[in-house]
Amino acid sequence: MSTTTNTNTTTATRGQGQSIDLAGKICLIDGHWQPRVIAEMNDYQFKVVKVLGEFEWHRHAATDETFIVLEGALRIALRGPGYAQGHAIVLTAGQMAVVPRGVEHKPCATVETELLLIEPRGVVNTGDGDAGGRAVQNDQWI
Repeated sequence: MSTTTNTNTTTATRGQGQSIDLAGKICLIDGHWQPRVIAEMNDYQFKVVKVLGEFEWHRHAATDETFIVLEGALRIALRGPGYAQGHAIVLTAGQMAVVPRGVEHKPCATVETELLLIEPRGVVNTGDGDAGGRAVQNDQWI
């Protein structure tokens, strides 16, 4: 039985054609609210992040955003047309939610929580606004 080595470095650097250890990648992150890219699919990026405390209200006018909780718990407050005051999504490990494009949201974790985010390449973590100076540089791979 023969094996072939993948010499396509572009594919390899995009996290494709290989196993990715989510827990191992998350262990490499030191701070909170600092998403890091682990793979790409077409124009979408898969990002891991540790969160604790409250983030700022923000929105992404041009795209939906997917949150998948790997460990811990996350509350995502939503506001805007179609959402009653105080509406929130509460997620625990193994659950996910999609925040629709244009909807203001405010993630919050009372315990350290590990997430997998799925969003288009180039999306700023703070959305369309400043969000209190918490924007991180895009395309930081781990």
